[in-house]
Amino acid sequence: MRSVQQWNLGDIAYEDIRPRPWLKPEPWLLYLLASASFVEITSNLYESALVNFFQADREVTGWLHEHWLPEELQHGVALKRYVNTVWPEFDWDPAYQNFYQEYSQCCQVKVLGPTWVLEMASRCVVETGTASLYTMLQRLVREPVLRQLAWRIRNDEIGHYQHFYSYFSRFREQKPTGSYALARALWRRISEIDQEDGYYAFKHVFTACHPERVFNDDDYRTFCDHYKSLAREYYPFTMAAKMLLKPLGLQSWASQLAVPLISAGARRLCARSSM
Repeated sequence: MRSVQQWNLGDIAYEDIRPRPWLKPEPWLLYLLASASFVEITSNLYESALVNFFQADREVTGWLHEHWLPEELQHGVALKRYVNTVWPEFDWDPAYQNFYQEYSQCCQVKVLGPTWVLEMASRCVVETGTASLYTMLQRLVREPVLRQLAWRIRNDEIGHYQHFYSYFSRFREQKPTGSYALARALWRRISEIDQEDGYYAFKHVFTACHPERVFNDDDYRTFCDHYKSLAREYYPFTMAAKMLLKPLGLQSWASQLAVPLISAGARRLCARSSM
């Protein structure tokens, strides 16, 4: 277990940010970074829920409180500072307060589980999503400070995945769980992602950017379509497929067949969705 954070805000050279002409006219990047900062900086809500859910396991709750939460909060603060530096006209604080008021109703213990094994499998899905997002961002952007920040966060998220997976493996040994139940849990968590964090965060970022408009779901779908068009070229499909399949414990031959099929299918889905 890592005893200290691998980096801090002092390692990010915000003073070196030189917004290129392409940066500010791209509203999708503001939407993405501000939304991510909202979710990351609100990790204390999920930490409280997870600590309560796993309260009988002191190793898990200790790691969540002493390592996972500080790193997640640092991601949020680092992204907020980047947004405020590049887009000072974006009023982050009131937009975040509106987001928090709505989003906090979603982060409750009742949505976790139903077992320790299945919840750890769900955590692996979440960390796969965040690690893949920041990998894509690092590949996509050209501004050096943001590329460095995205890479640092990406490495943290992969470390979080490894911890959640190790706890998942321990719990599964203690209480064997079939592959079918695991696959259902993984799929359920994948299907819920856009319905929670990303949707609510985008809603309040978009509303803050366009106070003259009434937000509707078409605005979010337009953003998602643009994201998917970028994902076709920059998203780490193979990495994400391997991380998602790992909890199923597939035989090597099965994994070698499944990973390229899932990667290709996801890439085609992005292509169709963005047409």
